[in-house]
Amino acid sequence: MKKTAVVALGGNALLRGNEIGTIQQQEKNTYDTCISLLNLLKEGYNLVITHGNGPQVGNIMLRNEAGYNNYKIPKMPLDICVADSQGGIGYMIERQVYNLFKDQKIKKNVVTLVTQVLVDKNDPAFQNPTKPVGAFYLKEEADLLARVNNFIFKEDPRKRGWRRVVPSPQPIDILNKKVIKDLVSKGNVVIASGGGGVPVFRGEDNKLYGVEAVIDKDHASALLAREIGAEAFYILTDVPKVCLRFHKPDQKELDVITADEAQKYYDEGEFAAGSMGPKILAAIKFVKGGGKETVITDSTMLGNPDGGTRIVGSK
Repeated sequence: MKKTAVVALGGNALLRGNEIGTIQQQEKNTYDTCISLLNLLKEGYNLVITHGNGPQVGNIMLRNEAGYNNYKIPKMPLDICVADSQGGIGYMIERQVYNLFKDQKIKKNVVTLVTQVLVDKNDPAFQNPTKPVGAFYLKEEADLLARVNNFIFKEDPRKRGWRRVVPSPQPIDILNKKVIKDLVSKGNVVIASGGGGVPVFRGEDNKLYGVEAVIDKDHASALLAREIGAEAFYILTDVPKVCLRFHKPDQKELDVITADEAQKYYDEGEFAAGSMGPKILAAIKFVKGGGKETVITDSTMLGNPDGGTRIVGSK
């Protein structure tokens, strides 16, 4: 039986930091990123692809505000904005993977699932928004938007500007995990849990309700990987390896570390909360939850035995 890998595409896999986000730019970036996934197929993996939505959902939220302010179009709640981004980005990835498979003469089906992810409505994250979404702004622009729209902004750890932050509760359950597992076990490439999944909670009447939040895609992807029994979890980002003392003169790249070592570095404050921190925590949870390894790297290093940082149970 084939192995399963869950691959979490970072926002930069679709939209580079210096781009405005035209569909042509995003389609090219998506195709180029998906080329690297061929290396995992050659290694015998079945694939589940997840993805971020930070820039895209931020743009949808801005359209929300512009439509209401200019034309009185009713605003949609954040869970609907996440679902919009999940469908649009999933469609774009699905089409580019299909085109790639056609070019490579690979006979595989590709399917996108709009995925609901259960959260706790009393999660403390709702009192402390930390998840960055949307574009980078100058401090003056962020202050103005905060006053006009009651948004909350925080400065980017890498000093690229100020971004809006929203609540990011912990995922509890992937609601259609059984369907995902069944599809991928039959050799289909499945795109799921996009943007961390659509956040929902279960009410006292046992019905599902949307909630104003964006779930971290790496935490949701790690949970999905554990729940479907994946052997490997890949987190694709914009750096080839995880580093200690990032962007400092004595920066040190990490090759292979244990989950316990990763936890130690995290506790020492090595990884920023809005950047590498969630990826490290997701990697730890996957490995300690029974996964073989997590690899954090950029897409160009997939399939390279020396590429990326590997987090394992033991060396």
